[in-house]
Amino acid sequence: MKLLFSSLGLAAALSFSLGAFAAPPVQAKGDVLTGANGHTLYTFDKDQAGSGKSACNGPCAANWPHLAADGAAMAEGDYSVITRDDGAKQWAHKGKPLYFWVKDAKPGDTTGDGFNGVWKIARP
Repeated sequence: MKLLFSSLGLAAALSFSLGAFAAPPVQAKGDVLTGANGHTLYTFDKDQAGSGKSACNGPCAANWPHLAADGAAMAEGDYSVITRDDGAKQWAHKGKPLYFWVKDAKPGDTTGDGFNGVWKIARP
C-alpha cells in the first residue's frame, strides 16, 4: 500500500511538472505579446483564426519564424497548438498562429508591425 501511494505521488508530481513545461512561452508586455525571449510576437492576416493552419510557409517562414511548441504542449486558455505544413508545432493565440520577425534585433522592437499591410503585433 505504501508503494502504491508513493507511486501515485510521483506520478502526480511528474504530471504537474510536465504540464508547467508545456505552457505557452508567451508574456504580455503592456499591450504587446512577446515570446519568453522578450521579442515581439505577430499575427498574419492571411491566417484564418481557428483553422489550425499557418499560411506562412516556405520563404515566408524564413522571415517570420513561428513560435515553436514542443510535443508536450497543450492548449491553455486563449492559447492553442497547431501543426504546420512541415509537421512542426506552433503556438496560436485566439486561434491565430504566432510569429517572430527576423528584423526585430532586440526585445521591444516592433519593426514588423504593419509590414506589407498584413502583419500585426499580437495583442493580449
